[in-house]
Amino acid sequence: MGGTEDLLAKLHPLERKVLPFLHEGVSFEELVEKSKNKPVEVMRALQWMQNKGIIAIQEATKDVATLDKNGIDYAKRGLPETRFLKALTKKLSEQELAKKADLKKEEVNVCIGLLRRKNAITIQKENKKLVFALTPEGEKIKEHLPEQEFLRALPMPVDQLTSEERFIYTDFLKRKNIVKKETAKKISAHLTEMGRKIIKEKIHDDYIDKLDIDMLKSGSWRGKKFRSYDVLANVPKSYFGKKHFENEVIDYVKKIWLELGFQEMKGTMMQSAFWDLDCLFVPQDHPAREMQDTFYLKNRQYQFSKEEKELAKKIKAVHENGWQTGSKGWQSSWNEDTARKMLLRTHTTVLSAQTISKVQQLPAKFFSVGKVFRNEALDWKHSFEFYQVEGIVIDEHANLQHLKGYLREFYAKMGYDKIRMRPSHFPYTEPSLEVDVFHPVKKEWVELGGSGIFRPEVVKPLLGKDVPVLAWGLGLGRLFDYFDIKDIRDINRNDVKQLRSMKLWLK
Repeated sequence: MGGTEDLLAKLHPLERKVLPFLHEGVSFEELVEKSKNKPVEVMRALQWMQNKGIIAIQEATKDVATLDKNGIDYAKRGLPETRFLKALTKKLSEQELAKKADLKKEEVNVCIGLLRRKNAITIQKENKKLVFALTPEGEKIKEHLPEQEFLRALPMPVDQLTSEERFIYTDFLKRKNIVKKETAKKISAHLTEMGRKIIKEKIHDDYIDKLDIDMLKSGSWRGKKFRSYDVLANVPKSYFGKKHFENEVIDYVKKIWLELGFQEMKGTMMQSAFWDLDCLFVPQDHPAREMQDTFYLKNRQYQFSKEEKELAKKIKAVHENGWQTGSKGWQSSWNEDTARKMLLRTHTTVLSAQTISKVQQLPAKFFSVGKVFRNEALDWKHSFEFYQVEGIVIDEHANLQHLKGYLREFYAKMGYDKIRMRPSHFPYTEPSLEVDVFHPVKKEWVELGGSGIFRPEVVKPLLGKDVPVLAWGLGLGRLFDYFDIKDIRDINRNDVKQLRSMKLWLK
């Protein structure tokens, strides 16, 4: 098939119902009336035919004078001034007139002003009361008051009003809820060259649009024509519910470690300096403890449990003289008040320390993915809060080669083929390694995390014996290169468009 025949085969049943009534400049209202379809169905058919190049839809807007709330009532019952005039079959007082014409006091007052200007009534004082009567002009206009005729003629396009009608319309706009201006949309369909060819063709209604079970059972589909589907047709985008892309990465990272037999560590974001720093052999005069690097909680001090008091004695000895680790420690006085300060955790390694102190059975493997906090100025590549991935393996037979193996396995599952590890230095691991991966787009090595084996000064006070503990930590920020995030602030920006258009995590 080709040309018009091919196009006819693709028409939707709604298009087939509307197409026979198409002609140049046909109005939307005419198509609704003649096709006997609902307005929404006709509009849908027109839009589909426009997408197929059969018609071009044109929309024109114009201002229309329409009845407002009071105007609807006045069109049925009559304007207050109309009822006023018709009630004056004889001389009446104000009270008698209001009752007979069913008018409120304020409506009577408006009518008096309007009708006096038209010279339609006279007002006299009799027996200390105002008495109203019709003038010859009032008799003349009471059955055909121009304002009443105008109301009954609405709605009307504003640009088609006569000078008299425009005067009445302007006057009504000043009165309460009688008329209002609305913008009306006029839709018309105009045939394209293809459309002029199509309307000359015979439209068949015997195309099968849907194939159901009954048709398959009965075989009634045999010998029938099937409607063709245009797989290239424009369709509206569907925005389905999905996880935030940051949560997708976090869930995937957790899945990797769980599949490798690790248990998840969890803990609070508010920690003590004791667990966050002291237990990890960070000296109390280390720059990382300064206010410019760490968020401390004002007027909060950590209270040691009975077990923690015993542990604190060991940590004090480790810092001051090395205790039983073979180390000399930091050769400086350790202050308990400094250790009891409360802070927002600076790394998830605090969870590793707490887990080592409680572990009951070896070997054991643990991981965590949690938010950490650093007192940094917010800019395109730095944030004061971010996620960190932590992992430890507590095993008497573990060594550096095992550490490299775990890291290579993890990063391979994250989609990185080229991985290298370099010697480095970290306060609480020895030996220590930095992990780099080769970025396939940037064509350069990118640092993703640090790792090592915990020092005896960390492990022995917590575990009671010196056992190798493999440890690593990395920030998730680098992983967001996958989403083409250039500014770290965009990760948590409330941008619905970004969330809808963000690709799924498909590592």
